[in-house]
Amino acid sequence: MQKQKNKFELVQMSPQNTNSVVIFDGDKCVVFDPWGHVDDWEKYFATCGARPVAIYATHGHPDHISAAAALATRFNIDWYMSHADLDQIEWGNGLLQYFKLPQLSPNDKKPINLSAGVCIILRDTKMQIIELPGHTRGGVGYYFPDYGVLVVGDTLFQESYGRTDLPGGDEQSLFQSIAKLYNMYLPDTTAVVHGHGMHTTIGLLKQKNAFFRN
Repeated sequence: MQKQKNKFELVQMSPQNTNSVVIFDGDKCVVFDPWGHVDDWEKYFATCGARPVAIYATHGHPDHISAAAALATRFNIDWYMSHADLDQIEWGNGLLQYFKLPQLSPNDKKPINLSAGVCIILRDTKMQIIELPGHTRGGVGYYFPDYGVLVVGDTLFQESYGRTDLPGGDEQSLFQSIAKLYNMYLPDTTAVVHGHGMHTTIGLLKQKNAFFRN
């Protein structure tokens, strides 16, 4: 996804599981949902010739934050996640062990709390933070109105929605969050990046996802 002076890149770090998103602006970038090994990310940034300046998570499941604290420490930058998901950090270490990734600890660099609103990242990129509880208590989405991109994590997928049977999940809240996205009435051409699987558009979600409704 190439838009004006910023570049949105979908990244799948090994072991392939999660869609991470990197937004570039010159020699700086912002990372969303950094999954994988911190060393692999460092090599990626070196290849791209860009340095991360911030990290954002859609939610606290380990497959979306496995490298967040380590990257924040290594590059001396902040990372952001709703504090409603702090309890997910230790809970998810079993999954990280399964994927042979370093486990997370309460002693790691703490995330800065997120709340709904509009902020500016990089030089002048407007980002709307949307609270989307349901998959977890602290789930959020990120909308970039100037570039027509929506990052939704595991709130919904091309033809389904995120699971709610894990700690912090609530199906009613998730359906309300999906309705919130639907009722934003975003253009059909808006690119929607899911936490797993292929990205899609608002228009395709209307056609193919029976749960994407108000």
